[in-house]
Amino acid sequence: MSVTSPLLLHQLPLLRLLPLPPLLLRRGVRPAASRLLAMASAAADGTRGAESPPWRVLLTRRVPDSGVGALEASGQCEVQQWDSDDQIPQEELLRRVPGIHGLYCLLTDRVDAAVLDAAGPSLKVISTMSVGFDHLSLDECKKRGIRVGYTPDVLTDATAELTVGLLLATSRRLVEAAAEVKSGGWGTWKPMWMCGQGLSGSTVGVVGLGRIGMAVCERLKPFGVRRVLYTGRNPKPDAERRLDAQFLPLQGLLREADFVVVSCALTDATRGLFGREAFARMKRSAVFINVSRGLIVNQDDLYDALTSGEIAAAGLDVTTPEPLPTDHPLLSLSNCVIMPHIGSATIDTRSKMAVMTAENLLAGLRGEPMHAELKLPL
Repeated sequence: MSVTSPLLLHQLPLLRLLPLPPLLLRRGVRPAASRLLAMASAAADGTRGAESPPWRVLLTRRVPDSGVGALEASGQCEVQQWDSDDQIPQEELLRRVPGIHGLYCLLTDRVDAAVLDAAGPSLKVISTMSVGFDHLSLDECKKRGIRVGYTPDVLTDATAELTVGLLLATSRRLVEAAAEVKSGGWGTWKPMWMCGQGLSGSTVGVVGLGRIGMAVCERLKPFGVRRVLYTGRNPKPDAERRLDAQFLPLQGLLREADFVVVSCALTDATRGLFGREAFARMKRSAVFINVSRGLIVNQDDLYDALTSGEIAAAGLDVTTPEPLPTDHPLLSLSNCVIMPHIGSATIDTRSKMAVMTAENLLAGLRGEPMHAELKLPL
């Protein structure tokens, strides 16, 4: 049934919703004329959405109000929300997905075959508030004809800023120095005390020159970086001209770079890419930075490289697992700076991500093009 008035919507049985706390229900109605325009657009581009609204949407976390507001403003959704800042337990996710049309999720939510089976054939769209998508079973989504939206671009600047900050904090030993001030370790001036690695005249190597990698390089150039190297599946002539960068195979980049910044996607080819062999190829003075995914790094091998002096320091915004246990060996090292995956953590960026996730979800349900949709299979 197509709902065209507030009265009819409020007459819908409440049994359509899962009465499981914590649960938030928000309802509204989009004017009929707007709905007809959306249907006409879907017919024109040949895409198909879900059945007629109102659509049942599960939101797996508290997100910025702007994201929930975008769903409310559409007037086409009945929103169930896991009312917590913490991750929805997997068993709770399985209980709540049956019969939903859209899933608004985060990168910590494991959306696998079991979840998709539990959701059933009504699930047409998954929209993740992240640029990464390794938490989603894309092959299973493809089998079921489920469209998948994500949020690239919008977090590029924030993540690049964090990367530069992490690189400076690691190379100039800022966290270690601040701890010395608080612990009373700051004594008389010593010529080589708290000395680190500088960016001026250095060589920076980027593994994965995508949006974030490009933005990082642009922010590092004004520091007087002498050379920018990059590696990936293929050379990028436009990026080389823009950054005055040079493409090298990974082995060559590791030998020459003073700073190695990892910003590539997690794939079968990059999983475990940085282990004993990779660290052995790097300079003993090298600083290693990872803002991609924790599984790209063998953390035991990283610990060995840092404690043996094989490399000078490491800065990580991602780990395996997340959160990293407080007794993890890497946390005992003064030459390893670890952040709690805060690359996109600016108020403006998270708000934009929330809205884009909602708009991707609504577009998918209407059968319209999304702002950013994963093409399946990859």
